[in-house]
Amino acid sequence: MYEVGDVIVLNEPVNKKITALAGALIDQHQARMVVEPYADEPGFWFGGGNLIAADDGNLYISGRYRNSGDARTGVGKGSRGLELAIFRSRDSGRSFEKIVSFSKEDLNTDDKQVISIEGVALQVLDGCIELFVSTEKSGIEYPAGLEDHKKPGTGVWTIDRIEAATVEGLKHAPVEPLIASNRPEFLHVKDPVIHTTGNGDTVLFFCSHPFSWTSSNSAYCIRPSGKREFDAPVFDFFPRGYTWDVAVSRITDVLSIPGEIVDHPETVQMVFFDGAECIRPHDENSRAVRRPRGYSCEEIAGLAVYGNDRVDDIRRISSINPLFISPWGTGCSRYIHTCFLPDRVIATWQQSQTTGAQPLVMHSLSWDEIRSVVKGA
Repeated sequence: MYEVGDVIVLNEPVNKKITALAGALIDQHQARMVVEPYADEPGFWFGGGNLIAADDGNLYISGRYRNSGDARTGVGKGSRGLELAIFRSRDSGRSFEKIVSFSKEDLNTDDKQVISIEGVALQVLDGCIELFVSTEKSGIEYPAGLEDHKKPGTGVWTIDRIEAATVEGLKHAPVEPLIASNRPEFLHVKDPVIHTTGNGDTVLFFCSHPFSWTSSNSAYCIRPSGKREFDAPVFDFFPRGYTWDVAVSRITDVLSIPGEIVDHPETVQMVFFDGAECIRPHDENSRAVRRPRGYSCEEIAGLAVYGNDRVDDIRRISSINPLFISPWGTGCSRYIHTCFLPDRVIATWQQSQTTGAQPLVMHSLSWDEIRSVVKGA
């Protein structure tokens, strides 16, 4: 370990242990399917949410069902982001049942109609349940001078918040606007991700797209412990990469690992992020190395890291190649989320199948298994 100013940089042995742990946790072959999409074919998936342990002792999965569609045409070619759903497990994750469902109409706000539902996130905070949800809405115009860039039938993505005393109560709670942007380079905001720091602050990571939809980037804002409102967003802390993630770098989860697990004096944050080389698929040279390149809706994933909740010092581990690729279908493996429990860590993610569908899959490691993996790294 060495210091640059007052910013701590993790050393290579620690990075090796973190990489080994991530690879064992996101085990593509050992993962089991927990939520199937509505059809077993390309364009259908469930995911983009998270898994939490609530005060009632149950586990809850949030996510959205996506049916086939094309974001360039609104709902002109398929229904796309169809439904927000929450599942409950009373048996420590062995089985899940759907208990709450939101249609697009349920998430309308004022004069803005929801065209598509995107990423969501649940959080337990001070005895309440918060649900952060991103949707594409009509009734929002592009900035002056860029009106023609808005394709017919499409909208603008924003993030809302719903709060209730119980998960079931979210269904009838008001939808409150939370994050929107009118800056052309960060016009669309979506895919909320929640991380709670060691001092109780809430870090809300989210994805942004420019008006031209040519890239996918990461941003965050912080809600200090004890406060209700978030500070202003920071849009430029995690630039896109130079190789496999040159078009997309979307943070999907942050997992805090106690320093003693990886032989480090401070807590380490493992950052999972989706990446892609391009927004649309393209032809490859038939005689060149064939590999998943990732593209919009078919991203692959990598790993970054920072220490002691210093998000301003985030560093890529997956700088040259991705770490997480499905062995089936397009290779898509994305929206990784983790849940830290007293006896284990659980991971969920969307995983491409041979049919092209993307169900939500799950895998977990006990703390004894984690220590064994790290020790052998």
